[in-house]
This record gives sequence, structure tokens and C-alpha cells, in this order.
Amino acid sequence: MGSAIVVTSGKGGVGKSTVSLGLAAQFAANGERVLLVDCDAGLRSLDRMTGTEEALVFDSSDVVSGRCSPAEAIYPCEGIPGVFLMPAPANGEELVPASAMQRLVPLLKRYFDRVILDSPAGVGRGFRAAAAAADRALIICNSDPVCIRDAAIVRRLLEELEISEQRLIINRFNAEYFQSMIPKKTKKKFGKKSVPEDKPSGVIRDLDDVIDLSGVQLIGIVPEDRTLSAAFSVGRMPENGTPARMAFSRIAARLNGTSVPLVL
Repeated sequence: MGSAIVVTSGKGGVGKSTVSLGLAAQFAANGERVLLVDCDAGLRSLDRMTGTEEALVFDSSDVVSGRCSPAEAIYPCEGIPGVFLMPAPANGEELVPASAMQRLVPLLKRYFDRVILDSPAGVGRGFRAAAAAADRALIICNSDPVCIRDAAIVRRLLEELEISEQRLIINRFNAEYFQSMIPKKTKKKFGKKSVPEDKPSGVIRDLDDVIDLSGVQLIGIVPEDRTLSAAFSVGRMPENGTPARMAFSRIAARLNGTSVPLVL
């Protein structure tokens, strides 16, 4: 039986769907059979990102209501071999409840090595439904202090849902962002280990701050990479060797228990 990962953040716009698809493609490249479950009812995006939009007939709400079988609501992502998609309902009123997800996800795990649940933004019913049957969680954030605070809130809510295995991914990482937030009088030379002197109140100075304030163990960093969004806009994976593709490869390896050095 496979495993289920919920990808969440609390704050919208941090790239949850991009990370979900990037990891799905990498797991598939490693020989796994992967199912993406879009849990963002009313605002689904993975169908367009995977190039399956025109093929959709059924979605997850059709499955739980008995209008179709699970297999009829699963679509192969032709441009990303080994990855399949179960789309979210186009109507936000048809949100699949947590109780139904707890029945559906274990069934899907019988047929897929990895089920990746792409959570909607926020911490409402959609978030709880996405997390209801997950074995572990990936919390996505960037260097924005509000996003980091929201990551800490999500961590606590996941603990309440008894998902103790949580890891942090910093997405769209840009080292220059840290420098721009730090007054010149307070910073030393910025490098992998150097940090500014006398951190000003409210300023995120380095990666350790992100980890400490979120309270979640870091598993990977995905750099800002425009080739990623360009490829996904046409339903394909970026070429091998691009910065983001290499980052997803390292994260996937760590999730599978391989020790891989952290690369900025």
C-alpha cells in the first residue's frame, strides 16, 4: 500500500500546487506510480497545470456521491508519465468532506505508490478534508514573515489532527530577499553561514529564522525558477538540470530516506 502526503501552507500564493506537481513528477521519474488529488474545490488548478483540463468529465465529488467509480475520475497526465490526477470539483459547494476523504484515500493508496493531496489555501474545511487521511505533511512557505507565521499555525493544526510527521519546504527561495530586508548598518557579509548582527525587530535574517519561527524541520529549498512555471503552463515537466528540477530531486530523495546535502 502506498503513502499519502498533504501539501499545505495556510497562506495562498506560495506555490503549493507547483510543489505538489514537481514532487509528483520526480517520484514518477524515480519509477513510482503517483496520484495527485486536487482538494481545492471551486479553484482547482492542477488540471490546467497537467494538461488534463479538456479531458475532465468526473471529479472527486462524483466519486464520493456514487456518480462514478474512482477509476473514472482519474486522468493520466500525458506530458508527465507516471503521474495521474483526480481533479477537485469545479463548484466550491461540492467540497468533499473530511469523513469522505478518510474513506477514499486509503482506497487510492492500494493502487498508487504515492498519493499527493494538494490542499487549498487557508485552514478551513478544505484544509481539514485534505489532511484528514494523510500520513505526513509538507508545509510550504517562502521568506515572507506572514507566511512563516501561518506555517506555524498550520503546524499546530496538523498536530491536532494527529499528523506528527511534518516537514518544511521553502519555495521560491531568493537569498537577495534576506539582504533587502536587513538595514545595511546591521548586516555582515551574507553567505551560507554568515548572519546579520543585532537582528532588527520583525526581520527574517536567515534560514534558521524561518525554521525556528515555523517550528518545522526543513526538508528542502526550491529556488525561484521561471522555467518551472513555463513548463507547467503547458502540462510538462522542466528539463533535467534546471534549478527547481534538481531541488525536487533532492527533496524526493530525502522523503524516501536518502541522506542528501542541503543546497542553497
